[in-house]
Amino acid sequence: MKPGDKLIKHYLQFKDLRTEEYTYLFDRARIIKARFKNYERYQPLVDRTLAMIFEKASTRTRVSFEAGMYQMGGSVVHLTTGDSQLGRAEPVEDSARVISRMVDIVMIRTYEQAKLDTFAAHSRVPVINGLTNEYHPCQILADIFTFIEHRGAIRGKTVAWVGDGNNMANTWLQAAEILGFKVHVSTPGGYEIDPAVAGIRDAGCYEVFNHPLEACAGAHLVTTDVWTSMGYEAENEERRKAFVDWCVDDEMMAAAQPDALFMHCLPAHRGEEVTADVIDGPQSVVWDEAENRMHVQKALMEYLLLGRIG
Repeated sequence: MKPGDKLIKHYLQFKDLRTEEYTYLFDRARIIKARFKNYERYQPLVDRTLAMIFEKASTRTRVSFEAGMYQMGGSVVHLTTGDSQLGRAEPVEDSARVISRMVDIVMIRTYEQAKLDTFAAHSRVPVINGLTNEYHPCQILADIFTFIEHRGAIRGKTVAWVGDGNNMANTWLQAAEILGFKVHVSTPGGYEIDPAVAGIRDAGCYEVFNHPLEACAGAHLVTTDVWTSMGYEAENEERRKAFVDWCVDDEMMAAAQPDALFMHCLPAHRGEEVTADVIDGPQSVVWDEAENRMHVQKALMEYLLLGRIG
């Protein structure tokens, strides 16, 4: 970075922002969502361009970022594996140098976190993690905002994570450390979380349970994910057998707080990681959660590009 250059802020992991920044983002998301619901025109990102690079396909990530950027007055360039040369015919470093000279902000959904980190290190503009094998910060941003909408502050609360110790679980642990809540984790043997990958320093922000019912006891939020994430399809049958007792059902929800919420980042497989009675039941807020991806990401892009408003 040259003297006088503007400091670039990226969003590659949940821990990239501080507690007070999240307080600000959740407030901005509330304001931006209210404007959207009231059909109020709000376009602070006119003449700004978002590049979306997808090495992993997605419905919610593409629609939420693309619709959100257009609603904020900006434009979008959409690149898939077949459209770009990211890390194949061209080094990631070179792709970053070129793309970041032509757009104002970049969202990448890919496999290895290392590729995202490399791109960001050579980018002239902010880079957002749309999902990697290790982390999914935008999803947890939406999940926590959804909890706040329905139940108020998450500080001091308990979140039960039932299922794979994957990118979602890693990110929940980071969020718990930063925002002051606790995660009860229950995974099958061989699919545990790795605190080193999660990158947390406070072991007190989570507790591991062998049985998912015990993890759900007293929880204010119960959440899960598919048993087989994208990129692990070869393990599908093995995982189906290992995870059979980790299906969130009425018994697990009954063990949680009476007003506990259920969340799932979607897509969901009813009868596998969650029963239809739970995901389609009165405690489920998965549709609010999905919509809120767009609102929190609008607040995030506004913050990364314009800084604090007001």
